[in-house]
Order: sequence, then C-alpha cells, then structure tokens
Amino acid sequence: MLWPYVRRYPGRMFVAAAFLVIAKVATVWVPVAFKDIVDHLDPRIAMLTVPIALIALYGVLRLIGALFGQLRDTVFERVSQRAMRASGLDAFRHLHELSLRFHLDRHTGGIGRDISRGTRGVYNLLGWVVFNIIPTLFEIVVVIALLLQHFDWRYAVITLATMLLYIAVTIWITEWRTAGVRAMNEAESTANARAVDSLLNYETVKYFGNESFEAERYDADLRRYEDAAVKTESSLAVLNGAQALVIAVGLTALMAMAAMGVVAHKLSVGDIVMVNGWLLQLAIPLNMLGFTWRQIKQGVIDMEHMFGLLDEHAEVQDAPGAKPLVARGGEVRFEHVSFRYNPDRAILDDIDFTIPPGQTLAVVGETGAGKSTLSRLLFRFYDVTGGRITIDGQDIRDVTQESLRAAIGIVPQDTVLFNDTIYYNIAYGRTGATREEVEAAARAAHIHDFVTSLPQGYATTVGERGLKLSGGEKQRVAIARALLKHPAILVFDEATSALDTRTEKIIQAELSEIARGRTTLIVAHRLSTIVDADRILVLDRGRVVETGTHAELLARGGRYAALWAMQARQPAEPATA
Repeated sequence: MLWPYVRRYPGRMFVAAAFLVIAKVATVWVPVAFKDIVDHLDPRIAMLTVPIALIALYGVLRLIGALFGQLRDTVFERVSQRAMRASGLDAFRHLHELSLRFHLDRHTGGIGRDISRGTRGVYNLLGWVVFNIIPTLFEIVVVIALLLQHFDWRYAVITLATMLLYIAVTIWITEWRTAGVRAMNEAESTANARAVDSLLNYETVKYFGNESFEAERYDADLRRYEDAAVKTESSLAVLNGAQALVIAVGLTALMAMAAMGVVAHKLSVGDIVMVNGWLLQLAIPLNMLGFTWRQIKQGVIDMEHMFGLLDEHAEVQDAPGAKPLVARGGEVRFEHVSFRYNPDRAILDDIDFTIPPGQTLAVVGETGAGKSTLSRLLFRFYDVTGGRITIDGQDIRDVTQESLRAAIGIVPQDTVLFNDTIYYNIAYGRTGATREEVEAAARAAHIHDFVTSLPQGYATTVGERGLKLSGGEKQRVAIARALLKHPAILVFDEATSALDTRTEKIIQAELSEIARGRTTLIVAHRLSTIVDADRILVLDRGRVVETGTHAELLARGGRYAALWAMQARQPAEPATA
C-alpha cells in the first residue's frame, strides 16, 4: 500500500540507507573498541598503559552512531511526511469522485476520522519500519556474523533463537490483541460520527429538548470504547511479561557461557565485556520490538479504512476519451430517461422533454414525484438507467464531469454555506474570479448593499452552514454564487420554498431577472412561482402526466389545475409591511 508513495524518492531512500549502515556499523563496533580498552588495561594481556587512541576511537564511534542515526532520520523525514500528505490527498480527492449515493450512506464525521487516523498510520508505519525494524534487523545480522567469527557457534545460535522466539511471541500475542484494537477504533469512529452529527443538528436537538438523549447515546459509544480500551491495556501486561521472560532467559544463558569461557581462560575479560555490550545493545531495540510491532499493527489497522475508501468504486466516472462539453445555446434534452436508485425502486419512467435555448421549463408535482432527481441527473450525480440526457446534442456521459458542471449553475432549496466569509462563499462559484467580479455578482443578486452595511462587510463570517444569515440572505448568496459561474444553464431546485411570502416574491423577481436569456430548469413546489414559465411539466410517480403553459394546463382541468386549486385554497401568509 505504501510503496507507490515512497518509491518517488529513490535519492533520499539511498542516502538514508547509507546513513543507516554507517550508524549501525559504528554502533556494533563500540563494544569491540571497549573490549580492546579493557584488554589493554589487563596486565595479563598487555602492559598497564592508558590506551588514549582506543578511548578516542570509542568516543568517535559513539558519536558517529548517534550523528548518522539523526542524519538518517532527517533525510527520511521528508519521505514520511510527503507519503502522509499524498495518501491523505488521494483519499480526499477520491471521496469527491464517489457518487452521491456513497455519501448519503456514510457518516461524514466517521469518514473524516478514518482519513485522519489513516494518514497518521502512514507516517507511524514508515517511521517504525525505517527507524526501528530495519535498523534492528541489520544490527542483529551484523552481531551474529561477529559472534560466529570470534566465538563458539553456540553464542550465535542462542542469540538467534532468543530473537526469533521473542519475535514469534510478540507477533502471536499482538495478533490476539488486534481484535481489541479494532474494536477501539470502531467505537471511536462511531462516537466521533455521533458527536459531529449531533452538533451539526444543534438546532433540532434544542427544538425537541433532546440534549440528555444525545448525551446518553454519545456516552454509550464512549462506554464501548472504554470497555475495549480496558481489555486491550489488560492484555498488554501478558505481552510485556512474555517478552521479559524470553529476554531474561536468553541473556542469562549467554552471560553464563561467557563467564565460563573467562574462567577456563578461553576468553579474556574484554571478550565478556564485548559480548555483554552487544547483548545490551540488542536488548534495547528488542525491548522496543514489542512496542514497535504494536505500533506497526496499529498503523496498518488505521490505514485499512482509509485505503478501503480508496478502493471504493466511483459509480460515476468520465468515459475513456471524454471531451469537454461545448455549450453553445444550452439546449437540454431528456430523451426517454428512466432512473432507479435501486432495482426494485423506480424513480423516473420514460421522461421525455426538451428545453430550447434561452427558455424556461418548470417541473411540478407532489412530494416524491421525482422532481429533484431531474437536477441530480442533469449534474450527473447519478447516471440514468435508461435513455439519455444531452446538452446541445452532446450526451452528458460522453463529456467530462468538470466541464458539464461548469456549464450549469444551481440555486438549491437548502442553501448550505461554508463556515467562512460571505466573500469566500460567493467566490466559491468561480474560485479564480476577481474581487470586482464577485461584487458585480453580489449586486446582480441584490445583496451587495446588505453586505457593505455589515461592520466587517464581505469579511463577515456566516457560521456553520450559514446559520448567521437569514433564509433570504442565504438565498441571495447562492444566487450570486451561481451567477459568478456565468453558466449557460440555470437550475432552481425549489429555491424559494423555505422562504416567507414577501421574501419569496422579492427573490422570485430576482431569479426571473437572472434567468432571462438562459436555459432554465425550475423545480417548483409553489405553483405561483412558475406561472410565467415557457412550459410546465407535471410529474406523478416518476411519469409525465401533463405538459403545457400555465394557461393551457388550467384550461385542461387536469392534475395541474387540481394542484393549483388546492394551493389557492390554502390560507395565505400575512403580508409584511
């Protein structure tokens, strides 16, 4: 999983490997220098003199081991950080490429947590493998080679057996503990998703007085995390005890052999010091091996969910060789379009209509008739299951999604703004726009004067999802944002249904003004807002049951006339002076 991210830096990897070899060779040679110092101080072997050169060598070797170890870490740090950044960016981009269906089925907070843990896992895994596992294995190989060269073969066998047993015990117990770690991660993700979901719906929680209910649900998730964490930490004692036992037995056996060799005059005092030094140097990374292995396993677990996201199939993709959309007049055609979210749930059935360039088509119908699905299909959030949609004769499945969406501007029913400034939210329609263009779009949407009257002007923050602005103000920001795109096609998806009557009439006049000369699709609930449309489509259970102008449909006395009469009988909202 990680190799594609680290292979981009062969130079740094080679330099880091060279520094690793230098640092470990120097570290392994420190006990050899110490042995020579001790032997020179032993009157039975050499004259009792102070080995200044050997002491200096001892100090230089220690310095080289530490210095080149730090240089290795410094050189490889860029590789680790860049791999973490690149993998996180890939996951983020891929999430935006996945279909709307995927995002409707997932908790945003949980996905965010998976990416955060996954990128951290990438960094930790590279760090522990490069800075601990590889250096430790290299040091073990060098020490065993020196033991075979200078001592009885049994020293090397016992050392190797101790390390293999230690690694086997560590892996076996850690695998047993992995289930607990997974349970911890799942409980943490669930708790985080629950918290984010609750806070995003803060007003709804307050409306119904469900603070205690939300706290109890959150506490239940935290309790599951607590139980999993206690079990995981308890099993840690078993792992640490087993590791300590293996190390103690191996060290005792080797030191006993070395001591008997000195007594039998087969080894010098310097030899036992050298063997002891090697064993102590190996014991330090071996003691860390259990922790390192746990960190590696944790890193792999953390990465699983993130790389699982990368493996998710993007339901809507650009066709091979897809070309940019060439929007000329902006003619939109739905040719016998059918669509199903699921095989057993038909949403649209044989929808066929054309919006000529510069004209307005309104779609009306009862809730659940499939009106909003039309705009989602036009934006290609989903692909049609039958028929096709064309813009100026080009099948939208044969053009790039980027160019398709650049040609369409939308003012949705629920205008969700970023928790940033008003300027940022308007400029989001075209991120490369100049300030003059942003302000011109605001003027066209009749919000410029309101913004300049604020103490911070365009730098005013709108709050989470734009909650600091009223419904009408948010709609005007959405209109300005759509206008800034200079789209050939406009979509109004029940853009005024959530507003009061007075605000709706004002914004409806603005929408009519900006729609003039543009191909426009209006998804409407209130029929009074679409009486001037060039053509009106009436949907019922995913099928077109009537089509015509407002006057023609009223004269026909069918479904549209019934809807009009029903809305006319509803009590009007009191007008605001």
